[in-house]
Amino acid sequence: MRAVYRILAMIIAAGVVVQTAAIAFAMFDIEHKTDDGVFYTKDSDNGGIALHMILGERVIPVVALAFLIVAFFARIPGGVKWAAITFGVLILQIVLAYAGKAVPFIGVLHAINAFALATVASIAMRKARLAGAPAQPAAA
Repeated sequence: MRAVYRILAMIIAAGVVVQTAAIAFAMFDIEHKTDDGVFYTKDSDNGGIALHMILGERVIPVVALAFLIVAFFARIPGGVKWAAITFGVLILQIVLAYAGKAVPFIGVLHAINAFALATVASIAMRKARLAGAPAQPAAA
């Protein structure tokens, strides 16, 4: 179960990185197309935005929920705590995403919170790795 815990944490952290790259691609793609005279609306197709939304609305939340459930069985010291923190930061991320549509400045907090989400998932992953490491002998 420790390996599953570690892999789920890694998927969350990596998913946030992929989301960041996807939204950056989306914005540069929109700028490139509008510079070429293409009119862009919210109904326009954009692969970066689609990937960002699929990961953020479907994939990462499901993985985070599975991560929280697995944490109860993984027997990692502090594992449940870090999984719960990761899940809480994810909930905040979703709230900030929807609030950012009404108040665009909140979108800045959504971006900053993404770093926090990747960080706490990475810390959880590290805790799992350290929990599975053999004990080091004491120095003489």
